[in-house]
Amino acid sequence: MTAVTERAVGAPLGRIEGPAKVTGAARYAAEYPVENLAHAWVIQSPVARGTLDGVVVDPTTEDKDLLAVLWHGNAPRLEESDDPELAVLQSARISYRGQALALVVARTPEAARRAAQVIRLEITEEPHDALLTADHPGLYTPEQVNPAFPAVTESGDVAGAFAAAPVTVDVTYRTPALHNNPMEPHATIAVWSGDDLVLYDSNQHPPGVAAAVGAVLGLPAERVHVITEHVGGGFGSKGTARPNAVLAALGARVVGRPVKLVLPRQALFSMVGYRTPTIQRIRLAAERDGTLTAIDHEAVEQTSRLYEFAEQTTVATRHMYAAPHRRTGHRLVRLDVPTPRWMRAPGEAPGMLGLECAMDELAERLGLDPIELRVRNEPRVEPESGVPFSSRHYLDCLREGAERFGWADRDPQPRRRREGAWWVGTGVAGATYPTMAQPSTARVRALPDGRYEVAVAATDIGTGARTILTQIAADELGVGVGRVHVRIGDSTLPMASVAGGSSGSASWGWAVTGACRALRESGSEEAVYDSTEEVQRQEKEGKHAYGAHFAEVRVDADTGEVRVSRLFGMYAVGRVLNPRTARSQFISGMTMGLGMALHEEGVLDPATGDWVNHDLAEYHVPAHADVESIEADWLDERDRAVNPMGSKGIGEIGIVGSPAAIVNAVWHATGVRVRDLPVRLDKLLPHLG
Repeated sequence: MTAVTERAVGAPLGRIEGPAKVTGAARYAAEYPVENLAHAWVIQSPVARGTLDGVVVDPTTEDKDLLAVLWHGNAPRLEESDDPELAVLQSARISYRGQALALVVARTPEAARRAAQVIRLEITEEPHDALLTADHPGLYTPEQVNPAFPAVTESGDVAGAFAAAPVTVDVTYRTPALHNNPMEPHATIAVWSGDDLVLYDSNQHPPGVAAAVGAVLGLPAERVHVITEHVGGGFGSKGTARPNAVLAALGARVVGRPVKLVLPRQALFSMVGYRTPTIQRIRLAAERDGTLTAIDHEAVEQTSRLYEFAEQTTVATRHMYAAPHRRTGHRLVRLDVPTPRWMRAPGEAPGMLGLECAMDELAERLGLDPIELRVRNEPRVEPESGVPFSSRHYLDCLREGAERFGWADRDPQPRRRREGAWWVGTGVAGATYPTMAQPSTARVRALPDGRYEVAVAATDIGTGARTILTQIAADELGVGVGRVHVRIGDSTLPMASVAGGSSGSASWGWAVTGACRALRESGSEEAVYDSTEEVQRQEKEGKHAYGAHFAEVRVDADTGEVRVSRLFGMYAVGRVLNPRTARSQFISGMTMGLGMALHEEGVLDPATGDWVNHDLAEYHVPAHADVESIEADWLDERDRAVNPMGSKGIGEIGIVGSPAAIVNAVWHATGVRVRDLPVRLDKLLPHLG
């Protein structure tokens, strides 16, 4: 092979699949051409708790259109699953409003939807409980929180430190339920060939979906072929198999023809997961110079009665600031609500909102600059484990970001700057996200035409993973990117980890790097590399990405309307593999953080157990007018201790600190502390007169 001296990694290469996406050639799950296709529609529970006693089909429904109506009384039996949400149509029990109770399969999507509208469900309704409170009698401490962290950690004498501290903060912050809402809804086309199943499915982990769906259907994973070539977003909601995949497979099995199931937008609010609401009590104790002596952070969250999911809300607090006395904990309550799941930066996003706003309140009480308070509490090693950091440039992010943002001119007192009808304020918050890698396998083949095929069962959910893997392979093979073809999105390819936890590039890139090096060293035409041994041998503690967020907001003195005039993020995330896709990820995360701070709120009616704003007309997300300037930059950092590329995850850290920076800026503009998100004008108006 002819070596190429110009490096591909680090270049702002455009997305490899970009032309296919903008021309419509890229196929998403619901777009594959399949002959003799039938269509399915899910009938969801109209009650939050009870039993389904029967399903009555309207006798006027035309037989020529309706192919099948499945419910627990006639659906094929499934095997037991680790995830009870996949045990669809197996039980009369109703665990939450919106749960899949029946499936209609018809020749056209219109016929399926119409039949579902007129089918009558015979239900025995029972009293339900769907309200999360801080003193709920059903609260308990789970054994662990996602994915496998201890639910509680404690060291030192927290109570004694608070009793002795000259300055303390004791505040409660609340975050509402948040919903992922990817642009492409959850969709599946199921095709049976004998006892083999093909699923065109929108997900973040083809091998995992193949294994999970195969398990409930009584099939080995190799008999289930999952194709996920392009995915229009997921944000965690597509991290594992969801009910739509199993329902489509059941429907196709029963009617003997391929079945397409696309969940409507409203169904995404209940059937595929969401971020749990949280009630967070944060207590900080400090000396008069700002040195923290104690940190106590506890979160109250909800889960469903069907399946326990405990978000790791206070885990980030274990890594951020030094304090000799510390405690973090989680309490959970099972309610008659849908099961929460992953949503971008699960744990870190809500948890750092509470911690970083509380730090701002402590700085105010001490009369300290918020950045200086954070500097004075910088740990030298992991605060709880004592493990050294592989690299930690948090303070550099704060200092460099402050200079770029113009922080030095800030008046520390709130409600001092007014421009016309607008109160103007600025805020800052820190961000962190763990740097992870998961075992993966990649295969590289030298093709007869001089090109190379790189195969790994990864998924590009819109992050640019396909492009980054092309760049990594090109450099390791010593060829131009035009000579590398990357195959992903197929469960039959070499095993890859999930596209989640900001670990995709690190995990798949590690395997691709190993396979390419093996090919070059062996001189063979094919090489396979499994990173499992190296990844499992690696020290997990002390590896994090960091960031600092800065926000300037304007609050209308007459209406309470909030506008973000500037939002800036400075990051330390190891080696940036592609500046173009990296900036896109940072900006998108910060935009979601803006939504979390000012707009997004899943409103649950406790009387019905239903999300009352379950569509994008009433579940508000940011628009262009909500932010005038949003920018991101990063430090030149390399951390060879984390993976062969020296990179850290970037997909989630953008949402981690940006909400707190905005909330802190609102306080600086108005003097009003809003501790229950989102910051709405009705929470500000009473205090602006």
